Amino acid sequence: MARLARSTSTAPGRLRLAGVLLTVLTVAFGALTAWQLETRAQAADRVVSYSQPLSRDAAEIQRSLADAATTSASGFLLAGAEPDAVRKRYELDLATAARLISEAAARTTATSPAQGSLSTLNQQLPVYAGLVESARADNRQGIPLGGAYLRYASEQIQTVLLPTAAQLAAAEDKELARDYADAKSVPWAAFGLAVLTLAALAWVQVLLCRRTNRVFNIGLLAATAAVLAGSLWLAVTGLTTGSALDRSDRQGATPLRALNAARVDVLSARLAENLHLVARGSTGKYRDQWTAATDNLGTTENLAAAGADQLAAAKGSLPEALRLAPGAAAESVRDAAKDYDTWRLRHTGAGKLEQDNADYQGALNATVSATDTTGTADAAFSLTDQALAKAADAEQQQFDSAAEGTGRDLRTAAGAAAVLGLLAAVAALRGLGRRLAEYR
Repeated sequence: MARLARSTSTAPGRLRLAGVLLTVLTVAFGALTAWQLETRAQAADRVVSYSQPLSRDAAEIQRSLADAATTSASGFLLAGAEPDAVRKRYELDLATAARLISEAAARTTATSPAQGSLSTLNQQLPVYAGLVESARADNRQGIPLGGAYLRYASEQIQTVLLPTAAQLAAAEDKELARDYADAKSVPWAAFGLAVLTLAALAWVQVLLCRRTNRVFNIGLLAATAAVLAGSLWLAVTGLTTGSALDRSDRQGATPLRALNAARVDVLSARLAENLHLVARGSTGKYRDQWTAATDNLGTTENLAAAGADQLAAAKGSLPEALRLAPGAAAESVRDAAKDYDTWRLRHTGAGKLEQDNADYQGALNATVSATDTTGTADAAFSLTDQALAKAADAEQQQFDSAAEGTGRDLRTAAGAAAVLGLLAAVAALRGLGRRLAEYR
């Protein structure tokens, strides 16, 4: 300490101490900035390639299971007249759900909260498929037990598989939200160190100017410029990538979650409609399920033509999907709303045939038909589902276009900050070295 005190009592000693201080600050600025930007880049990469795809796949598992239940019930009602397209759609739903469950299990860690849900789905999906096959075989032979098998299978998917898929989707959505928060976090420590480094550079230059009457020191000016450039690069990159991630969330990830909720409610309503006919009106359970599902969707009529005030006041998953839909997807959601209104009118007409006229076959033909592909409730449901699927594709594209490349931009800024920090250290040492040389 005594030697240090003596060394700093002279001008050369103070210059050497200033050189050490500026070197530490500039190198630390570059290293800290690079580390914080790299951390954000990794989080942005997780959003694009890990958490958002997992969140999307979890929602797709839920939708595929709901669609499988709906399609199997439609095929059951058609019995021997079941079109090949209906059977293939059911098989595709099961294959899609099984594939996505397997991929999600492979991509999540053993400690992930999603593992329990994935394990349950993996175990119960074959059980459900077996029950549907039993129902189908009995139905083709005219055995009434087939209806009981199908209702039991539908009960299993509604009470076990779909709630578990919803839990999986909720867990993945939470992980996506955490990654978004990490990717958009502000590197306050880097900004604080930048201010401290710039203040130290300015202080040293002011002292040199007073000591030597030389206004400028080229080395220290270059170091200041390098740190300032790194700070500006940090700020600009943070703003641009933060804006891109906000846009990907606002126009992609968040609208997709709302849209997926509406798609599941649509499929739940269609399943209840079909199961009511499978039960031949022997219970009011499925009529209540239809009411609950349509209440979740929203009971606002002519939603497609609703103004901003009406849309803001409307309740339900379909109005919410329309409120959040970006321009590219909004038109498809409006088309879905129109088709949904048509579907509800046809459902009401079929219900009147069954209840008022005791015409079960007429109600069945008005709901699902192997020959009428345009005038049934099933046809209106299909158009509704297709329009929502088109909107989902548009919103996924919005997410991809906004979020893609944010990790690369942050990583580029991290590398630039590290290089600029080193250049600033070299320039500061060189600038002070020229002053030290004057004392030899």
